[in-house]
Amino acid sequence: MKTLDRLWTVDEVADYLGVPVGTLYQWRCKRTGPPGRRIGKHLRYLPEDVREWVREQT
Repeated sequence: MKTLDRLWTVDEVADYLGVPVGTLYQWRCKRTGPPGRRIGKHLRYLPEDVREWVREQT
């Protein structure tokens, strides 16, 4: 069984996508960016969700 990747932080996703952190928060408010999840008070992303979101962009 494949071990799941650890969750990415907002900073890691911003770095991966090459966008400012503020852009991720704007996208989240508009529900247009990669899906994130609240883990307690922290926002985290599943790497596979971010990669899938990138593939879906035209």
